[in-house]
Amino acid sequence: MHVFRYYGLTVALSSLLFLSGCDTAVVTNGNIMGIQSGQFLYTNGYLQADYLTNLDSVWQACEQTLQDLKATNIRKDRKIASGTLKADVYDDKIVIEIVYSERDRVTVSVLAGIGGSQLAARLIHERIGKALHAMGAIKSS
Repeated sequence: MHVFRYYGLTVALSSLLFLSGCDTAVVTNGNIMGIQSGQFLYTNGYLQADYLTNLDSVWQACEQTLQDLKATNIRKDRKIASGTLKADVYDDKIVIEIVYSERDRVTVSVLAGIGGSQLAARLIHERIGKALHAMGAIKSS
């Protein structure tokens, strides 16, 4: 009987993972964490993605993205292995956090709006990616 419960639980959890597909979200203690298509991690309003290039290139691409979006009131806080860009875009607050993860890998988290608009954050990530491609910092895949 005990073996049946173990296998039943294993089958149920496996089925749940299989049915969840590419987009999955979990709510724990009031925090939301989700994964989209294996590229983005969504947690507490921030949409996070990794870029396979150096920190300086990502910083430049993020600055270029804010300029392209005609951001106002841009505030920059750059450190050795991290940095934060804050700006206003069309009356929405934008926060871009950049963190060096490992050699040639930088993590960028974007918070758009007060509660975190996933659509706006994804648009900003797409623009950062395009700016990196235009600079030749990462190759097309």
